[in-house]
Amino acid sequence: MKYMGFRKKGGDIPNIQLNESLNSMPEIPLNPRLNKNIDILKSAYKDCSDVVFRDFSIGNEINAVLLYIDGLSNTEEVDQHVLMPLIQLKSPENGPIFERAKKEISVSDIKEIYTIPDIFKQISMGNPIILIEEQAKGISVGLPKWEKRSIKEPDAESVIRGPREGFVETLRVNTSLLRRKIRHPLLKMKPINIGDYTETQVIVAYIEGVADTALVDEVTHRLKRIKMDGILESGYIEEMIQDSPFSPFPQVLNTERPDVAAACLLEGRVIILIDGTPFSLIAPCTFTSLLQAPEDYYNPFYVSTLIRWLRYLFFFIALLAPSAYVAILTFHQEMLPTSLLLTIAQSREQIPFPALVEAFMMEITFEALREAGVRLPKQVGAAVSIVGALVIGQAATAAGLVSSPMVMVVAITGIASFLMPRYAAGISIRLLRFPIMILSGMLGLLGVMLGITTIVAHLCTLNSFGVPYLNPAAVLKLSNLKDVLVRAPWWAMDTRPDFYSKDTSNLRREAENQRPSPSKGDGGS
Repeated sequence: MKYMGFRKKGGDIPNIQLNESLNSMPEIPLNPRLNKNIDILKSAYKDCSDVVFRDFSIGNEINAVLLYIDGLSNTEEVDQHVLMPLIQLKSPENGPIFERAKKEISVSDIKEIYTIPDIFKQISMGNPIILIEEQAKGISVGLPKWEKRSIKEPDAESVIRGPREGFVETLRVNTSLLRRKIRHPLLKMKPINIGDYTETQVIVAYIEGVADTALVDEVTHRLKRIKMDGILESGYIEEMIQDSPFSPFPQVLNTERPDVAAACLLEGRVIILIDGTPFSLIAPCTFTSLLQAPEDYYNPFYVSTLIRWLRYLFFFIALLAPSAYVAILTFHQEMLPTSLLLTIAQSREQIPFPALVEAFMMEITFEALREAGVRLPKQVGAAVSIVGALVIGQAATAAGLVSSPMVMVVAITGIASFLMPRYAAGISIRLLRFPIMILSGMLGLLGVMLGITTIVAHLCTLNSFGVPYLNPAAVLKLSNLKDVLVRAPWWAMDTRPDFYSKDTSNLRREAENQRPSPSKGDGGS
């Protein structure tokens, strides 16, 4: 525990113990003597050039101080709606000065504060504080203002069809975007502050009556359990609340898109909004949700179903293609047609490395090129990735380090990994690809099957906030399978998935008999 004493000579100013968190700071009440409060605050904000103490007089008779942080408060509004009315207040002796001052401030959001820690919290949120002589309480004025990024299309999640607006780093903007999607008062937003120094604002959003109460309580409990010095991004929280932190599979989804967050709320899930980042967290998460894209629900159902089948196919290609190639080429050559086997043998005639080493070289090189394209500026990143892959692949083939079929397999694998709609799912595939390749190089197709069995067994043990990770396949139910391998028409998906909530009394999401039917005109037969 850290201590910072504020004691003036003579001992008339109490010591304040500044713990790592404002919430654990002792509740020292404000003193009726204005100068004592100012001495404490100036000692706390020593060497803070952005903290402004503005002395003024209410009605030219009663001393007062305006306290705010430059850059966080709207100084123009403060001058117009706070300072000017109070300075021009006439006959302040008529009635209680504190109540008259509150009435003169033409700002809707004002509240009374009574302790020193409350002052620290309010001004850090951009709310100016007014302290008045002979008043053991202050006034917090809701006039925050800081620079914020404009709402635009999210960069991490490309939009093919759907709303082209994304979350930003300002929490209240993000909550307003959700409110625009879901306008019912049952959309609840519970605030939590996390971080001893950052005091990061976190919002737990859910729809009351749709989300399971036990799920909301569990999410809130895990968030309140976090004790650390600061939260700067949603990734901090994601690692602290997931069930199995050593699993390569994500147990909490993240999104920049308000429409995705709203859709998950309507399913009965919980959204975690974090101030300072555009990425919100979605809990719980299932394996099938990693392979579902937002556009699946905006395009016709037959188009979405075909694209989803293609996505599942290339998921297995991205995970197993190099391993299967290494296994067949090393142990099971009899599985290949003779003409194809002769072609591959001819291409590998000058290659000095076994197939496993060859695959590792190409996969690591491809991953390095992918990361280089991500880290470089956008203007040159894509060019480096594409040109680098072509040049290095051609040069490696010409130098006799890798064979042409291996370059083709690695290229197809890389393209397949790009079909994953969730970046976290792509990361998991990229990680698991290498141990399966090692097993295939040692045991052949038996090693591939061993790797698949291990992954499936691991998925069967995973849970996300009490929900089995393989749902709805874990507990087969026809109504829950309408959005897994196929995307049923909207008029057929008339109920919500029941595995997100134990309360089955509010699962219906649309009226009955919503299937469209041809209109019967007067001229019909």
